[in-house]
Amino acid sequence: MSNEWKEIEAKWMKGMAFKGFNAEGGEALMGKLGAQRGLSPMEMLLAGLAGCTGVDVAHILGKKRQNLEDFEVKIRAKRADVHPKVYTEIEIEYLLWGDNLTDKAVRQAIKLSEEKYCSASAMLGKTAEIRSSYQIMSSTKEKL
Repeated sequence: MSNEWKEIEAKWMKGMAFKGFNAEGGEALMGKLGAQRGLSPMEMLLAGLAGCTGVDVAHILGKKRQNLEDFEVKIRAKRADVHPKVYTEIEIEYLLWGDNLTDKAVRQAIKLSEEKYCSASAMLGKTAEIRSSYQIMSSTKEKL
């Protein structure tokens, strides 16, 4: 069953911290001081990708004076049939809450994070096809 999709979600805890979750109830609080483990090493890698790109996007949008109130990053990843410790496909979905977020700024921030700033993205991109999508919500009151 090594080729089944694994789902991980990361929620921003403000500043440089985020919490990663798996479907089985495992979670990890991650930030400058490290992580509290509750996820498998492969899940931690995906949570790291979600948090790394998410915090990058938040930081870049802030520099562009975009009013990001909150965000979530959802990851789906598929492992290789022949090597269960290698992902071959990764889907990243960004859910962004804010009043003045523009498509152009969000697309640029995601591209910069995934291609230039996030080392987890660079590492995983060597073996996996990474696809991204995003949704812009108008305020945190509409949170899913």
